[in-house]
Amino acid sequence: MGEPEFVYTTCINTTPERLWQGLTNPAITRHCWRGLTFDSDWRPGSTVTVRYPEHNVTIADPARVVLESDPCRRLSYTWHTFTPEWAAVSGFSEELLARFSAERRSKVAFDIEDLGETVQLTVTHDDFAPGSAVLQAVTNGWPRLLADLKTFLEEP
Repeated sequence: MGEPEFVYTTCINTTPERLWQGLTNPAITRHCWRGLTFDSDWRPGSTVTVRYPEHNVTIADPARVVLESDPCRRLSYTWHTFTPEWAAVSGFSEELLARFSAERRSKVAFDIEDLGETVQLTVTHDDFAPGSAVLQAVTNGWPRLLADLKTFLEEP
């Protein structure tokens, strides 16, 4: 049995280019990712800074980096840096913040496949230890976030 992971696949009536923008463009992520934006040039090795503009919160960590970047095909980066500011913005308790912070950093990958009239997006979030509280949280969070992204990208 392999390491625990979260995998989710959906089809979106959009283009690979528009989906890439939905994953990387701050104006779109702010709308679809519940106020969150990313600051990165999206090149392998570059850092990914998380911002919550409405709360004046910036989370910069040199360990949160782009692992792979093939525009409109694949994007992968190391996951969250858990801070008290992040917990406050996200509505997580100090106890859950401590549990999350004790875990190793996970990674997320977005695979984009052009199917013609639709685009298939597969999100793989992995590198969790067995019994991971973060895995449980992303398992609940990703479907909602991806539904919001799909809705936004499919609006006329």
